[in-house]
Amino acid sequence: MTIHHIGYLVKKIDKAIKIFEALGYEKGEIIYDDFRRIDLCFLEKDGYVIELVSPRGDSMANLMKRLGNSPYHICYTAANIARASEELISKGFVMCDAPHEAVALENKKVCFFIHPYMGMIELLEGGPEK
Repeated sequence: MTIHHIGYLVKKIDKAIKIFEALGYEKGEIIYDDFRRIDLCFLEKDGYVIELVSPRGDSMANLMKRLGNSPYHICYTAANIARASEELISKGFVMCDAPHEAVALENKKVCFFIHPYMGMIELLEGGPEK
C-alpha cells in the first residue's frame, strides 16, 4: 500500500482552502459527494496531497464535534482492495464503510477502516502493492 493523501476535516472549506493556499498549496476543484453529503477539495504541495473534507448538514456531525478542524485519516492505494481489506482486518482493523465508488477519485472504489490504537484508514483501489 502507498500513501495517496491525508484527509483533513474542516468546518468551512472555502476558508480552509485560503489558509492552505497561503501556505503554498495548489487547490483542485471543490467536489460534492452526494453519497456522503460532504464537500471535498484536494490540495497539493511538494508532492504531498491533502484532502479537505467538509460535512454538509449533520453529515459527520459527531466526528466534527469530537475532532474539530483536524487531520483524521490516511488514504492508501491498494492494487487489490479486497486483499488489502483482508490484510487490515487480520491486523485488528474494523471495516466501517464498505467499498463503493468515490466521485472525487474518478469513481474508483474506496472503503474505510478504524483501529482503536491508530484511528481511521481509507483504502483506494488502484496503485502498486508494496
